[in-house]
Amino acid sequence: MVRLHVKRGGESQFLLEAPGSARLAELAPLAARIHNGRLKVQRLCSEMEELAEHGISLPYNMQGLTEEQIKELKLKDEWAEKCVPSGGSIFRKDEMGRRNGFAPNEKMQQVIKKTIEESKALISKKQVQANVCVNMEMVKDALEQLRGAVMIVYPMGLPPHDPIRMEFEDKEDLSGTHAGTEVIKESEAQLWWAGKQLEETKLLSDYVGKNEKTTIIVKIQKKGQGAPGREPVISHEEQKEMMLYYYRKQEELKKLEEEEDDDSFLNAEWADNHALKRQFHGVKDIKWGPR
Repeated sequence: MVRLHVKRGGESQFLLEAPGSARLAELAPLAARIHNGRLKVQRLCSEMEELAEHGISLPYNMQGLTEEQIKELKLKDEWAEKCVPSGGSIFRKDEMGRRNGFAPNEKMQQVIKKTIEESKALISKKQVQANVCVNMEMVKDALEQLRGAVMIVYPMGLPPHDPIRMEFEDKEDLSGTHAGTEVIKESEAQLWWAGKQLEETKLLSDYVGKNEKTTIIVKIQKKGQGAPGREPVISHEEQKEMMLYYYRKQEELKKLEEEEDDDSFLNAEWADNHALKRQFHGVKDIKWGPR
């Protein structure tokens, strides 16, 4: 299997394995699907952290309002009584005014937080360093773990307007957000390698040959964005190591220069050119002056 180190911009994202016979018309959409799935997991984890701290999302017409404004407008959150966390709640006001403040108890919070950690680890960029390939099964597994944690803590479900429920139902609206710009539609996905676009009409082996143990760095981006920046000749880590090496060399040279400038050794016995002659004449260590 050929191993593809997928990057977005200059950042590593994940490792993907594919046979050399894979059609690029199918491989590019697959890479986009995994990329978008990882983004969904990250968005869910971010929202579920808020869920654990501040409870369910308020209706849109109540978000950002103060308690006085809510009373004045006679607004009521009809979902607050329906969507109660298992084991009761504790009040933690959301200063952003997005959530109702009735957070799950400590035990249920830990269920959410532990699941978030496990799901993040499955699709983490650190999997690249660990040489672990990510596939859609792993992405789906992470999503199911998050879904299961929400069902445990909120057995009655979440309000239909809660971003977490909308993500699970694929109804999220990312238009006009930074998160929306990160998503790559499968039909618009392109893979680039060594400054060349991998054409959809070709096979992976048309570019990398028949060696199934090859690892290549590919960049994923949207069609029409042009060629991505080339990979640097040396990595960031290698550059840091080189800078550290040259810094140490400079320090060593400075010390040598300081030692060369130091002439205090001239007063040492071993540096005396006439010491041997005086020793043969028996006049070594003669001190002049009164005793």
